[in-house]
Amino acid sequence: MREYVLISVVAAIVTFVMTPLARWAAVRFGAVTQVRARDVHALPIPRLGGVALFVGFLAAVGVASRLPYLSHVFDSREAIGTTIAAAMMCGLGAWDDFAELNWAIKFGGQALAACVLVVSGVQFLFLPLGEQTVLPTPMLVVLSVLVILVIVNAVNWVDGLDGLAAGMVGIASFSFFVYAYQQAVQWGDKSVFTTSAFIAAATVGVCVGFLPHNFHPARLFMGDAGSLLLGTLIAAATISFAGNLDPAAVSGSGDASVAFLLPLLVPLAILAVPLWDFAAAIVRRLRSGQKPWEADGRHLHHRMLKIGHTHRAAVLILYLWSIGIALGLVSMAYWPVERSLAALTGLTVLAFALTWGLPRWRRRKAL
Repeated sequence: MREYVLISVVAAIVTFVMTPLARWAAVRFGAVTQVRARDVHALPIPRLGGVALFVGFLAAVGVASRLPYLSHVFDSREAIGTTIAAAMMCGLGAWDDFAELNWAIKFGGQALAACVLVVSGVQFLFLPLGEQTVLPTPMLVVLSVLVILVIVNAVNWVDGLDGLAAGMVGIASFSFFVYAYQQAVQWGDKSVFTTSAFIAAATVGVCVGFLPHNFHPARLFMGDAGSLLLGTLIAAATISFAGNLDPAAVSGSGDASVAFLLPLLVPLAILAVPLWDFAAAIVRRLRSGQKPWEADGRHLHHRMLKIGHTHRAAVLILYLWSIGIALGLVSMAYWPVERSLAALTGLTVLAFALTWGLPRWRRRKAL
Protein backbone atom coordinates (compact mmCIF):
# COMPACT_ATOMS: atom_id res chain seq x y z
CA MET A 1 0.00 0.00 0.00
CA ARG A 2 2.83 2.43 0.79
CA GLU A 3 4.16 2.26 -2.76
CA TYR A 4 0.70 3.09 -4.12
CA VAL A 5 0.44 6.06 -1.75
CA LEU A 6 3.89 7.23 -2.84
CA ILE A 7 3.17 7.21 -6.56
CA SER A 8 -0.18 8.90 -5.97
CA VAL A 9 1.51 11.67 -3.97
CA VAL A 10 4.24 12.05 -6.60
CA ALA A 11 1.63 12.31 -9.36
CA ALA A 12 -0.30 14.94 -7.36
CA ILE A 13 2.74 17.09 -6.59
CA VAL A 14 4.15 17.02 -10.12
CA THR A 15 0.75 17.78 -11.65
CA PHE A 16 0.19 20.66 -9.22
CA VAL A 17 3.59 22.16 -10.03
CA MET A 18 3.30 21.66 -13.79
CA THR A 19 -0.19 23.12 -14.17
CA PRO A 20 0.89 26.81 -14.00
CA LEU A 21 3.49 26.04 -16.66
CA ALA A 22 0.80 24.46 -18.84
CA ARG A 23 -1.32 27.58 -18.35
CA TRP A 24 1.58 29.80 -19.43
CA ALA A 25 2.10 27.66 -22.55
CA ALA A 26 -1.63 27.78 -23.36
CA VAL A 27 -1.67 31.58 -23.16
CA ARG A 28 1.66 31.95 -24.99
CA PHE A 29 0.69 29.73 -27.91
CA GLY A 30 -3.02 30.49 -28.14
CA ALA A 31 -4.72 27.40 -26.68
CA VAL A 32 -7.60 29.36 -25.20
CA THR A 33 -11.27 28.38 -24.97
CA GLN A 34 -13.37 31.21 -26.34
CA VAL A 35 -16.90 31.75 -25.06
CA ARG A 36 -19.39 29.72 -27.11
CA ALA A 37 -23.17 29.47 -26.88
CA ARG A 38 -23.06 26.14 -24.99
CA ASP A 39 -20.32 27.23 -22.55
CA VAL A 40 -20.92 28.35 -18.98
CA HIS A 41 -17.83 30.50 -18.50
CA ALA A 42 -18.05 34.22 -19.19
CA LEU A 43 -14.42 34.90 -20.18
CA PRO A 44 -11.91 33.09 -22.40
CA ILE A 45 -10.01 30.50 -20.33
CA PRO A 46 -6.67 28.88 -21.23
CA ARG A 47 -6.75 25.13 -21.80
CA LEU A 48 -4.01 22.51 -22.15
CA GLY A 49 -4.13 21.35 -18.54
CA GLY A 50 -4.08 17.79 -19.83
CA VAL A 51 -0.37 18.18 -20.57
CA ALA A 52 0.28 18.79 -16.86
CA LEU A 53 -1.85 15.74 -16.03
CA PHE A 54 0.21 13.62 -18.41
CA VAL A 55 3.51 14.83 -16.95
CA GLY A 56 2.19 13.90 -13.50
CA PHE A 57 1.30 10.44 -14.76
CA LEU A 58 4.73 10.06 -16.36
CA ALA A 59 6.32 10.97 -13.02
CA ALA A 60 4.27 8.22 -11.36
CA VAL A 61 5.41 5.77 -14.03
CA GLY A 62 9.06 6.77 -13.53
CA VAL A 63 8.92 6.39 -9.75
CA ALA A 64 6.93 3.14 -9.89
CA SER A 65 9.46 1.58 -12.27
CA ARG A 66 12.16 2.04 -9.60
CA LEU A 67 10.23 0.67 -6.62
CA PRO A 68 10.79 -2.86 -5.26
CA TYR A 69 7.30 -4.20 -5.91
CA LEU A 70 5.53 -1.87 -8.32
CA SER A 71 8.40 -2.21 -10.78
CA HIS A 72 7.12 -5.75 -11.50
CA VAL A 73 4.04 -4.17 -13.10
CA PHE A 74 6.31 -3.17 -15.99
CA ASP A 75 7.28 -6.78 -16.67
CA SER A 76 4.10 -7.03 -18.73
CA ARG A 77 3.13 -5.00 -21.79
CA GLU A 78 0.02 -3.50 -20.20
CA ALA A 79 1.65 -0.67 -18.26
CA ILE A 80 3.90 0.35 -21.16
CA GLY A 81 1.02 0.10 -23.63
CA THR A 82 -1.17 2.23 -21.37
CA THR A 83 1.55 4.88 -21.18
CA ILE A 84 1.92 4.95 -24.96
CA ALA A 85 -1.85 5.09 -25.52
CA ALA A 86 -2.15 7.84 -22.89
CA ALA A 87 0.55 9.83 -24.69
CA MET A 88 -1.30 9.40 -28.00
CA MET A 89 -4.62 10.50 -26.51
CA CYS A 90 -3.05 13.48 -24.76
CA GLY A 91 -1.27 14.50 -27.96
CA LEU A 92 -4.46 14.15 -29.98
CA GLY A 93 -6.36 16.23 -27.42
CA ALA A 94 -3.65 18.90 -27.33
CA TRP A 95 -3.77 19.11 -31.12
CA ASP A 96 -7.53 19.60 -30.90
CA ASP A 97 -7.07 22.24 -28.18
CA PHE A 98 -5.03 24.25 -30.67
CA ALA A 99 -6.70 23.46 -33.98
CA GLU A 100 -10.33 22.32 -33.31
CA LEU A 101 -10.01 19.07 -35.24
CA ASN A 102 -12.67 17.55 -37.44
CA TRP A 103 -14.67 14.87 -35.59
CA ALA A 104 -13.49 12.13 -37.98
CA ILE A 105 -9.81 12.86 -37.27
CA LYS A 106 -10.46 12.86 -33.53
CA PHE A 107 -12.38 9.60 -33.64
CA GLY A 108 -9.76 7.98 -35.84
CA GLY A 109 -7.00 9.01 -33.44
CA GLN A 110 -8.98 7.71 -30.49
CA ALA A 111 -9.55 4.38 -32.24
CA LEU A 112 -5.84 4.08 -33.02
CA ALA A 113 -4.88 4.71 -29.38
CA ALA A 114 -7.55 2.21 -28.26
CA CYS A 115 -6.03 -0.38 -30.58
CA VAL A 116 -2.60 0.24 -29.01
CA LEU A 117 -4.13 -0.51 -25.61
CA VAL A 118 -5.71 -3.71 -26.86
CA VAL A 119 -2.53 -4.90 -28.62
CA SER A 120 -0.59 -4.32 -25.39
CA GLY A 121 -2.91 -6.71 -23.56
CA VAL A 122 -5.48 -4.31 -22.10
CA GLN A 123 -8.50 -6.19 -23.36
CA PHE A 124 -11.25 -8.55 -22.31
CA LEU A 125 -10.03 -12.15 -22.27
CA PHE A 126 -13.56 -13.18 -21.26
CA LEU A 127 -16.66 -11.53 -19.85
CA PRO A 128 -17.14 -11.68 -16.06
CA LEU A 129 -20.84 -12.59 -16.19
CA GLY A 130 -21.08 -14.78 -13.10
CA GLU A 131 -18.83 -17.25 -14.90
CA GLN A 132 -15.96 -16.81 -17.33
CA THR A 133 -17.96 -16.27 -20.52
CA VAL A 134 -15.56 -16.89 -23.37
CA LEU A 135 -16.26 -15.34 -26.77
CA PRO A 136 -14.29 -15.57 -30.03
CA THR A 137 -11.13 -13.48 -29.86
CA PRO A 138 -12.14 -11.05 -32.65
CA MET A 139 -15.37 -10.27 -30.79
CA LEU A 140 -13.50 -9.63 -27.54
CA VAL A 141 -11.02 -7.35 -29.34
CA VAL A 142 -13.81 -5.31 -30.94
CA LEU A 143 -15.69 -5.16 -27.64
CA SER A 144 -12.55 -3.93 -25.85
CA VAL A 145 -12.01 -1.15 -28.40
CA LEU A 146 -15.66 -0.10 -28.21
CA VAL A 147 -15.64 0.03 -24.39
CA ILE A 148 -12.47 2.15 -24.43
CA LEU A 149 -14.01 4.58 -26.92
CA VAL A 150 -17.24 4.85 -24.93
CA ILE A 151 -15.45 5.56 -21.65
CA VAL A 152 -13.06 8.06 -23.25
CA ASN A 153 -15.88 10.02 -24.86
CA ALA A 154 -18.08 9.81 -21.77
CA VAL A 155 -15.34 11.55 -19.78
CA ASN A 156 -14.77 14.01 -22.63
CA TRP A 157 -18.44 14.97 -22.82
CA VAL A 158 -18.89 15.37 -19.06
CA ASP A 159 -16.05 17.90 -18.93
CA GLY A 160 -18.30 20.95 -18.92
CA LEU A 161 -17.95 22.59 -15.51
CA ASP A 162 -14.89 23.67 -13.55
CA GLY A 163 -13.51 20.67 -11.69
CA LEU A 164 -16.27 18.28 -12.80
CA ALA A 165 -14.33 15.80 -14.94
CA ALA A 166 -11.23 15.77 -12.70
CA GLY A 167 -13.33 15.29 -9.58
CA MET A 168 -15.56 12.56 -11.01
CA VAL A 169 -12.63 10.63 -12.50
CA GLY A 170 -10.76 11.03 -9.20
CA ILE A 171 -13.74 9.59 -7.30
CA ALA A 172 -14.11 6.78 -9.81
CA SER A 173 -10.39 5.96 -9.71
CA PHE A 174 -10.25 5.95 -5.91
CA SER A 175 -13.32 3.69 -5.69
CA PHE A 176 -11.88 1.37 -8.28
CA PHE A 177 -8.47 1.29 -6.59
CA VAL A 178 -10.02 0.29 -3.25
CA TYR A 179 -11.96 -2.52 -4.88
CA ALA A 180 -9.11 -3.80 -7.06
CA TYR A 181 -6.58 -3.65 -4.22
CA GLN A 182 -8.84 -5.48 -1.77
CA GLN A 183 -9.56 -8.20 -4.31
CA ALA A 184 -5.84 -8.65 -5.02
CA VAL A 185 -4.85 -8.89 -1.34
CA GLN A 186 -6.00 -12.51 -1.14
CA TRP A 187 -3.35 -13.60 -3.64
CA GLY A 188 -0.37 -12.52 -1.54
CA ASP A 189 1.96 -9.56 -1.04
CA LYS A 190 3.30 -9.32 -4.59
CA SER A 191 -0.03 -9.91 -6.26
CA VAL A 192 -1.50 -6.71 -4.83
CA PHE A 193 0.76 -4.80 -7.22
CA THR A 194 -1.27 -4.92 -10.41
CA THR A 195 -1.44 -2.77 -13.51
CA SER A 196 -5.06 -1.81 -12.85
CA ALA A 197 -4.41 -0.71 -9.26
CA PHE A 198 -1.29 1.22 -10.29
CA ILE A 199 -3.12 3.12 -13.04
CA ALA A 200 -6.01 3.90 -10.69
CA ALA A 201 -3.69 5.18 -7.94
CA ALA A 202 -1.74 7.36 -10.36
CA THR A 203 -4.99 8.73 -11.81
CA VAL A 204 -6.20 9.68 -8.34
CA GLY A 205 -2.94 11.58 -7.85
CA VAL A 206 -3.10 13.59 -11.08
CA CYS A 207 -6.74 14.52 -10.43
CA VAL A 208 -5.97 15.70 -6.89
CA GLY A 209 -3.00 17.73 -8.12
CA PHE A 210 -5.02 19.39 -10.89
CA LEU A 211 -8.21 20.24 -8.97
CA PRO A 212 -6.82 23.21 -6.97
CA HIS A 213 -6.19 24.98 -10.30
CA ASN A 214 -9.36 23.78 -11.99
CA PHE A 215 -12.09 24.09 -9.36
CA HIS A 216 -14.43 27.05 -9.83
CA PRO A 217 -13.36 29.65 -10.73
CA ALA A 218 -10.94 27.72 -12.92
CA ARG A 219 -7.65 29.29 -13.94
CA LEU A 220 -7.07 26.58 -16.53
CA PHE A 221 -9.17 23.95 -18.33
CA MET A 222 -7.84 20.45 -18.88
CA GLY A 223 -9.07 20.63 -22.47
CA ASP A 224 -9.40 17.59 -24.67
CA ALA A 225 -5.79 16.76 -23.83
CA GLY A 226 -6.93 16.12 -20.27
CA SER A 227 -10.34 14.57 -20.79
CA LEU A 228 -9.09 12.09 -23.41
CA LEU A 229 -6.13 11.24 -21.18
CA LEU A 230 -8.26 10.63 -18.07
CA GLY A 231 -10.76 8.60 -20.06
CA THR A 232 -7.93 6.42 -21.39
CA LEU A 233 -6.49 5.83 -17.93
CA ILE A 234 -9.76 4.88 -16.25
CA ALA A 235 -10.68 2.68 -19.23
CA ALA A 236 -7.32 0.90 -19.07
CA ALA A 237 -7.64 0.32 -15.32
CA THR A 238 -11.15 -1.08 -15.50
CA ILE A 239 -10.60 -3.33 -18.53
CA SER A 240 -7.27 -4.61 -17.21
CA PHE A 241 -9.09 -5.67 -14.05
CA ALA A 242 -12.58 -6.70 -15.14
CA GLY A 243 -11.49 -8.42 -18.34
CA ASN A 244 -9.06 -10.75 -16.60
CA LEU A 245 -10.72 -11.54 -13.27
CA ASP A 246 -12.36 -14.87 -12.60
CA PRO A 247 -15.68 -14.00 -10.90
CA ALA A 248 -15.27 -17.06 -8.69
CA ALA A 249 -12.17 -15.40 -7.19
CA VAL A 250 -14.08 -12.37 -5.93
CA SER A 251 -13.64 -12.24 -2.19
CA GLY A 252 -15.31 -10.34 0.59
CA SER A 253 -17.87 -10.75 3.31
CA GLY A 254 -20.84 -9.73 1.18
CA ASP A 255 -23.43 -11.83 -0.63
CA ALA A 256 -21.64 -14.41 -2.82
CA SER A 257 -24.31 -14.35 -5.54
CA VAL A 258 -23.95 -10.58 -5.88
CA ALA A 259 -20.14 -10.77 -5.73
CA PHE A 260 -20.13 -12.83 -8.94
CA LEU A 261 -21.49 -9.84 -10.84
CA LEU A 262 -19.31 -7.20 -9.19
CA PRO A 263 -16.38 -7.36 -11.67
CA LEU A 264 -18.84 -6.10 -14.28
CA LEU A 265 -20.99 -3.87 -12.04
CA VAL A 266 -18.17 -1.97 -10.31
CA PRO A 267 -16.74 -0.37 -13.49
CA LEU A 268 -20.28 0.56 -14.55
CA ALA A 269 -21.04 1.98 -11.10
CA ILE A 270 -17.97 4.16 -10.77
CA LEU A 271 -18.63 5.69 -14.20
CA ALA A 272 -22.41 5.68 -13.92
CA VAL A 273 -22.92 9.45 -14.14
CA PRO A 274 -20.71 10.17 -17.20
CA LEU A 275 -21.93 6.99 -18.94
CA TRP A 276 -25.56 7.98 -18.37
CA ASP A 277 -24.87 11.48 -19.67
CA PHE A 278 -23.10 10.00 -22.70
CA ALA A 279 -25.96 7.63 -23.55
CA ALA A 280 -28.63 10.28 -22.97
CA ALA A 281 -26.79 12.76 -25.20
CA ILE A 282 -26.64 10.30 -28.11
CA VAL A 283 -30.34 9.42 -27.81
CA ARG A 284 -31.31 13.08 -27.45
CA ARG A 285 -29.31 14.19 -30.47
CA LEU A 286 -30.57 11.38 -32.69
CA ARG A 287 -34.17 12.12 -31.74
CA SER A 288 -33.72 15.80 -32.56
CA GLY A 289 -32.11 15.07 -35.92
CA GLN A 290 -28.58 15.98 -34.86
CA LYS A 291 -25.46 13.96 -35.45
CA PRO A 292 -24.36 12.14 -32.25
CA TRP A 293 -21.01 13.96 -32.16
CA GLU A 294 -22.49 17.45 -32.55
CA ALA A 295 -22.12 19.29 -29.24
CA ASP A 296 -25.10 20.85 -27.50
CA GLY A 297 -25.86 22.61 -24.24
CA ARG A 298 -28.12 19.98 -22.66
CA HIS A 299 -25.76 17.77 -20.69
CA LEU A 300 -26.42 16.96 -17.04
CA HIS A 301 -24.25 19.83 -15.86
CA HIS A 302 -26.11 22.27 -18.11
CA ARG A 303 -29.41 21.08 -16.67
CA MET A 304 -28.10 21.51 -13.12
CA LEU A 305 -27.34 25.15 -13.82
CA LYS A 306 -30.66 25.64 -15.60
CA ILE A 307 -32.74 24.52 -12.60
CA GLY A 308 -30.96 27.04 -10.39
CA HIS A 309 -27.76 25.58 -8.96
CA THR A 310 -24.61 27.64 -8.63
CA HIS A 311 -21.55 26.42 -10.49
CA ARG A 312 -19.92 24.94 -7.39
CA ALA A 313 -23.15 23.42 -6.05
CA ALA A 314 -23.80 21.65 -9.35
CA VAL A 315 -20.31 20.14 -9.33
CA LEU A 316 -20.46 19.04 -5.69
CA ILE A 317 -23.89 17.44 -6.09
CA LEU A 318 -22.70 15.51 -9.16
CA TYR A 319 -19.75 14.37 -7.04
CA LEU A 320 -22.27 13.13 -4.47
CA TRP A 321 -24.18 11.18 -7.11
CA SER A 322 -20.91 9.51 -8.15
CA ILE A 323 -19.88 8.71 -4.58
CA GLY A 324 -23.29 7.28 -3.70
CA ILE A 325 -23.50 4.92 -6.67
CA ALA A 326 -19.86 3.80 -6.42
CA LEU A 327 -19.94 3.26 -2.65
CA GLY A 328 -23.23 1.38 -2.81
CA LEU A 329 -21.99 -1.09 -5.42
CA VAL A 330 -18.43 -1.56 -4.16
CA SER A 331 -19.62 -2.17 -0.60
CA MET A 332 -21.62 -5.19 -1.79
CA ALA A 333 -18.36 -7.14 -1.94
CA TYR A 334 -17.84 -6.65 1.79
CA TRP A 335 -21.22 -5.90 3.40
CA PRO A 336 -24.51 -7.77 3.39
CA VAL A 337 -26.67 -6.71 0.45
CA GLU A 338 -29.24 -5.11 2.76
CA ARG A 339 -26.66 -2.78 4.31
CA SER A 340 -25.18 -1.86 0.93
CA LEU A 341 -28.61 -1.12 -0.51
CA ALA A 342 -29.39 1.01 2.54
CA ALA A 343 -26.21 3.05 1.99
CA LEU A 344 -26.92 3.35 -1.74
CA THR A 345 -30.52 4.38 -1.12
CA GLY A 346 -29.59 6.90 1.58
CA LEU A 347 -26.95 8.64 -0.51
CA THR A 348 -29.15 8.60 -3.60
CA VAL A 349 -32.06 10.14 -1.70
CA LEU A 350 -29.73 12.82 -0.31
CA ALA A 351 -28.35 13.59 -3.78
CA PHE A 352 -31.86 13.71 -5.24
CA ALA A 353 -33.08 16.00 -2.45
CA LEU A 354 -30.17 18.39 -2.96
CA THR A 355 -30.56 18.30 -6.74
CA TRP A 356 -34.18 19.44 -6.66
CA GLY A 357 -34.54 20.96 -3.21
CA LEU A 358 -31.56 23.30 -2.98
CA PRO A 359 -32.64 25.60 -5.86
CA ARG A 360 -36.16 25.85 -4.39
CA TRP A 361 -34.75 26.69 -0.95
CA ARG A 362 -32.57 29.42 -2.51
CA ARG A 363 -35.53 30.90 -4.37
CA ARG A 364 -37.65 30.96 -1.21
CA LYS A 365 -34.83 32.55 0.76
CA ALA A 366 -34.46 35.27 -1.89
CA LEU A 367 -38.15 36.24 -1.63
